Amino acid sequence: MRKIRILIVDDEDGMLEVCEDTIDVLSGVETEVESDPRRAAERLKDEGFDMLLTDVRMPGMDGVDLLRIARELDPNIPVLVLTAYPTVETAVETMKLGAADYITKPFHPDDLLATVQRLIDQLRLKEENQLLRRQLERSYSFGDMLGKSSAMREIFQTVERVAEPNVDVMVIGETGTGKELVARSIHQRSPRRDGPFVPVDCGAIPEELMESEFFGHEKGAFTGAQARNLGLLEYAHEGTFFLDEIGQLSLNLQAKLLRALQERRIRRIGGNREIDVDVRVVAATSLDLEAEVKAGRFRMDLYYRINVARIDLPPLRERDGDIPLLAETLLARYATEMGREHAELSPEALEVLSCYSWPGNVRELQNVLKRTLAMVRHETILPEDLPDQIVAAAGRLPSSADGGFFAQRERRVTSFEREYLTQLLVETEGDVSRAARDAKLPRGTLYRLLKNHGLEPADFREG
Repeated sequence: MRKIRILIVDDEDGMLEVCEDTIDVLSGVETEVESDPRRAAERLKDEGFDMLLTDVRMPGMDGVDLLRIARELDPNIPVLVLTAYPTVETAVETMKLGAADYITKPFHPDDLLATVQRLIDQLRLKEENQLLRRQLERSYSFGDMLGKSSAMREIFQTVERVAEPNVDVMVIGETGTGKELVARSIHQRSPRRDGPFVPVDCGAIPEELMESEFFGHEKGAFTGAQARNLGLLEYAHEGTFFLDEIGQLSLNLQAKLLRALQERRIRRIGGNREIDVDVRVVAATSLDLEAEVKAGRFRMDLYYRINVARIDLPPLRERDGDIPLLAETLLARYATEMGREHAELSPEALEVLSCYSWPGNVRELQNVLKRTLAMVRHETILPEDLPDQIVAAAGRLPSSADGGFFAQRERRVTSFEREYLTQLLVETEGDVSRAARDAKLPRGTLYRLLKNHGLEPADFREG
């Protein structure tokens, strides 16, 4: 276990000695002291510290400015603020800047020790979670796909088996299950990996343009054809041609595609020369092609031509245990992209996501996580931060009079906090220092709780 390096900053030598002696009893901790806040700022830039303890009032630079610098240099660093001149304004400002906690001088050494130990435990837990996340991602990743469920492990094995032989592959799965990721994984593990991977969404290109997109055209082949244009099948030569939503092709184009796949030769529109194309086809669809064949909307001969090897992708709701893994991995990825590296999902939010049926599968999960990250500013995502329709459909916050488990719990916790704090202020007659001691809370934490509930200590003082 690596040592946690802590920088203690205070302009009073006696206070530095007290803090250092107190914290040094902890195992796995290395402390450094600094009486000059400006030198402390330089050391934060040049040395790797895991935690900062700083006084507020110091000559040359106050602790609030040092806190701001520390958080700019390392947004992960826990900062514990010490002060002999507590005010609500200072407490609020330091908390807004990201201070982990707030202790008032003079303090009992045991209080400092307990607070620092708690911050160290939180720091180590975060590091362990990050390491675990990276290990999980490596253990359960397959190319760009991720999963630890038995269903996905079977998919990974199937991809490995079908990638090497030069056979066409059909991928079946609901919208958003990752059919293109499967196609790319097949390509990357095949002998064609150095060739092009050419995807085409058969449902996104207008029918009148599809033939030209597939086979290309010569100059003057039709109005607007001002130059020769290569088709996508030519671009895919010696590579993989991925046909997404092949069930959307018209019967006319199905016939032309079948001929091209059988002969591996094409003719551009307006041309009279046949061109050899060496392509492997991976086709995907969310439709039941057998039903489409029976209904006369899809050619039977084309169906059998591309259905040499088949991969059936399970929907996300049937991938037992994959939702938390996917949610945490995707959130970490998107948080990094958005500059929100510390964002995380609470256990309750993970439970809600796990109970939702995800009709849009992984793509829907991706969109929900991106939207949630864009909307919330705090680090821990709670159930109430998720879209209402997700929470309601998950059955954890139903549209009922009581609001469900999470809503009831939140109301009861809030009610308990206010009742407890009110009684505490009554008993201590508004003496915040005494109240903090009685509640066994750091004074800064107590200030924050009182502010959250709109309680003013002065209102409980006599006279």
